[in-house]
Amino acid sequence: METSRMPESPPSIISTGSNSKHYEDIVASSSALILHSRPSNLPAKPPDEDQKHRQEYQQMVEAARKKEVKEAKLRKKQLQRQLKMEGQLANAAYVWNNEILPKWDTMRSSRKACDLWWQGIPPSVRGKVWKLAIGNDLNVTNQLYNICLTRAQERLRATDSVDVVEVAAAAAARTGDGADKEASMELIQLDIARTFPHLCIFQCGGPYYDMLHCLLGAYVCYRPDVGYVQGMSFIAAVLILNLEAADAFICFANLLNRPCHMAFFCLNQTLMNAYYAAYNDFFRENLPRLHTHFVESSLSADLYLLDWLYTVFAKAMPLDVACRVWDVFLRDGEEFLFRAALGVLHLHQETLLKLDFIHGAQFLTKLPDDLAADLLFRSIESIHMTVGKQRFGEVLAHHVDKCWHKPR
Repeated sequence: METSRMPESPPSIISTGSNSKHYEDIVASSSALILHSRPSNLPAKPPDEDQKHRQEYQQMVEAARKKEVKEAKLRKKQLQRQLKMEGQLANAAYVWNNEILPKWDTMRSSRKACDLWWQGIPPSVRGKVWKLAIGNDLNVTNQLYNICLTRAQERLRATDSVDVVEVAAAAAARTGDGADKEASMELIQLDIARTFPHLCIFQCGGPYYDMLHCLLGAYVCYRPDVGYVQGMSFIAAVLILNLEAADAFICFANLLNRPCHMAFFCLNQTLMNAYYAAYNDFFRENLPRLHTHFVESSLSADLYLLDWLYTVFAKAMPLDVACRVWDVFLRDGEEFLFRAALGVLHLHQETLLKLDFIHGAQFLTKLPDDLAADLLFRSIESIHMTVGKQRFGEVLAHHVDKCWHKPR
């Protein structure tokens, strides 16, 4: 999934092989304009003008030569970087497969495993590591998945011939008061079209459309008390890209059962406010200037952080970068989601300080396509998750207690 591809080099004026003719044409046309004598019916060039044109022509040729040399060096450097990265991935995959995964219980917390985890899990072993890291505290079985899947397919077939927008609107109205959460299944089809649209694999007719549709429907049948909430499709899609269908469902159910995601997907406003308050404490501690700017701009955490948490950054970041965040989130737990969020703000602090409410919200909703994982993780490393002597869990517990005892 996380593929390495050399960026395309810009077209060169001078090159070798098939491009040599292109260079000859340019030189020839330039020569025709600059070096050739004027037609016989026009006065000849003065010697100084002729010399000037010859110098200009030589400068053009030299500039083209230097450009080609520079581009050749860049291509060589990119190739070396690619080969180095592929070598590192191969070595890391070997260590995961032969040293860590066979002794998971004893090796998962080792220094070697943690260091490799931080560098990014190789795509070839990512699914295996994620499955073990998420675990199955809910004891969801393949049999239970198949039961939920069968129920979901029956319900989904019943809506196939109905206009999806009308059905989704009706479902939203029915689920608004928390009455029949299983009715939220009709919302899935509408939301899938918005899931990684640039990949064109989850939309109707795509190779993973049915798998994503069925997984989300099965979850609604498994947890009708939660139902389907917009954003779940991104989490399910990332898991599907790395795991088989049944394993993806088991991981999805267990992942959403964790305190942070359950609080947000169940819209537990008390707990959500506690998480926001804890996040703002660390925001103020790490990035005081930007925190003040956000307060003055009325750019509150719920306007961007909610979407990041709902999708574990999969919607806002390039997919390969989001998967790096997922790697460490599954190692460190919910605290890393908030540390990563502050890492994003730290990396783009100077840009964000210049943006008003509207442009700041737009920037954070869709982060730059050229977001580099290494730069982001260096920023994340600079974030310290302590306020005074209190760590994240203690700060969160304080705000939870404060929210529960707040006068109503």
